Amino acid sequence: MNPGTAVIVNLLGGVALLLWGVRMVRTGILRAWGERLRFFVEHRLRSRLTGFAAGAAATTILGSGTATSLIVSNIAASGALPVALGLAVLLGADTGSAIVTTIFASGMSQALWTSPILLAIGFLVFSWSAETKPHNLGRILVGLGLVFLSLHLISAASQPLSTASLFHDVLSALGREPVLGFIVGALLAWMFHSTLAAILLIGSLLANGSMNAEGAIYFLLGINLGGGLPAAIGALGLPVGARRIPIANLLCRGVLSIAALGFAGPISALINTLPFTELNRALSFHLGFNLATGLLFLPLTKLIEILVTWMLPDTDAKDSLALPRYLDPISLSSPPVALANATLETARMTEILDQMFATALQAIAVGSKETLKAIHDLDVRLNLFQSAVQTYLADLAQMAPLSKEESRRALETTLYVSNLEHAGDVIQLNLVNRIGAKIQEGLHFTADEQKSLDSLCIMITNNIKTAAAVLTSRDVEGAKKLIEQKDHFRSLEQRVIDAHFRKGAGNKKEALRRSALFIDMIRDLHRINSHIVSAGYPIVDDAGLLRETRLRKTNVEKR
Repeated sequence: MNPGTAVIVNLLGGVALLLWGVRMVRTGILRAWGERLRFFVEHRLRSRLTGFAAGAAATTILGSGTATSLIVSNIAASGALPVALGLAVLLGADTGSAIVTTIFASGMSQALWTSPILLAIGFLVFSWSAETKPHNLGRILVGLGLVFLSLHLISAASQPLSTASLFHDVLSALGREPVLGFIVGALLAWMFHSTLAAILLIGSLLANGSMNAEGAIYFLLGINLGGGLPAAIGALGLPVGARRIPIANLLCRGVLSIAALGFAGPISALINTLPFTELNRALSFHLGFNLATGLLFLPLTKLIEILVTWMLPDTDAKDSLALPRYLDPISLSSPPVALANATLETARMTEILDQMFATALQAIAVGSKETLKAIHDLDVRLNLFQSAVQTYLADLAQMAPLSKEESRRALETTLYVSNLEHAGDVIQLNLVNRIGAKIQEGLHFTADEQKSLDSLCIMITNNIKTAAAVLTSRDVEGAKKLIEQKDHFRSLEQRVIDAHFRKGAGNKKEALRRSALFIDMIRDLHRINSHIVSAGYPIVDDAGLLRETRLRKTNVEKR
């Protein structure tokens, strides 16, 4: 292998190791403390300043502005976060990301001896502990070790470039072409999906003298623009309200990056006066740029919200179930009104579940796996409604004193939205897989089996509609009928299974597979139905008509 090829191969390997290390750190933190970070971001926001601080703190811990941005976008998708406040969080996240980058890049000189220590400790913790948090702490330490190791590999691999005239000619050409350097930096950040990884790569070139701070400014400006692209692209599948926040952040970063590009000369002259190394000058510029972005745009978040709302109008308005509609924060001061609002949104959740189930039935009818893809988006929406309703009720409990009856109703609603979400999970995680397997393997149920499935599915569809009516009316007779449907469903299910086994599936492998799939789908339908009819139990229990146990008394107990 010639020296030029070796440099390229080693650089590619070092960059890949860097990206993998950053990914391990991010996934380790998300798996161990992701929900706490989400709660911290969602519930510690009272103003733009606290939002900025929360974003900076969360990203400093998480190590990824993109991950923080996606968390914020998913919170905004539930309607719980306005654009102005969400943008303040992301401006803080950019600053937190710059802080993390500065810390990592400043430690490049210690990378050689810290890497093996982190790898060894991380491996031991990861291997010896099965608990979630220690296990993922080991993952984080291994990731950090890989990051520092990759920095050493990149620095060593790029060392020959410091004396390569062709490489210096290329860098010099980019240094004389601000727009080209800017575009390359933006592409690096977009391809890596991490400003941290992109800047660490530039930092390794600065550390070994392959690049100077003046030439790095163009790359850094491009990286700051490109760093907002992954979050904006990742939010494309979310409702328009969630897409506005990363777009607003990208707009702020882009405007200031392009404006600074026109003053790159004076900025370079100012940076060169700093009594730092080339690497630390570039890092100081990156950190200062993100601080300046936050200070400049934080007071303007309301205006930017108006702008992005004009750019991204409410095209989802025709979809009545796109977002929660009745969770009015003003109504939290009146518990009866707030509880009625939560009940209305819970009833709307049954409509989403009905769409999921109908889509699954359509996929079976037409034999199309493509149809099943729509269920994932509906499940995401169901989860967003669940989170919004439960957050609303939690806020109600904190803001207003509730009577015993109101507390009970709030708990009933919280539990039922959880049941609806679980029913959606059964459809998304189980029933969809069974239908997909049936279509892919070309299996066909017999006429009797299909008729039995249709009967159970019709009963579930009717129960979903009945549950919505019972929720809003709290009618005792309707609730009793809903609960009775569970017994009817169980009886029909048992007859179907008994008839299936009496007939026998045959001895052929395909028939056995079809039989197993049929029984699995019956069980999935049973679980879905159980979650749906649970809406009737609290209403019947409140009326004093619910038995404590369904167990039949024995003769000994009767005596």
